[in-house]
Amino acid sequence: MGKLHLEVVTPEKVMISQEVDIVVAPGSIGEFGVLEGHVPFLSGIVPGELRYSSANQTEHFVVTTGFAEVSDNRVSVLVDAAEKASEIDVERAQKARDRAEERLAKDRGSEDLDFIRAEAALKRAMLRIRVAEKKI
Repeated sequence: MGKLHLEVVTPEKVMISQEVDIVVAPGSIGEFGVLEGHVPFLSGIVPGELRYSSANQTEHFVVTTGFAEVSDNRVSVLVDAAEKASEIDVERAQKARDRAEERLAKDRGSEDLDFIRAEAALKRAMLRIRVAEKKI
């Protein structure tokens, strides 16, 4: 199997820049996978799990919104934030989940901005916990 060059970049830093065998990412119209020789395309990235394999090892990341470009055996992923599964603080994520669930359990008024934020926080926390548990 041939190699791809994967780069995952956030505004703060380059999270990864290396040769890999396969990349699977959460695209805006569904999860997509890329192998060597894939046709060029652009995709939005939605919050989810990005994973890649190299030398029979798979690494997992949590990513937020952004976009990906596939071209000439390169996969460039630019996202607002990314976190490697092994670096996720599961206890902190569980506390964030609990706080969000408490906020969501309260009565709410129409178009309650706090409710929308709590929903987003709950989704992020659950995603971080799910991806982190893959490394345990």
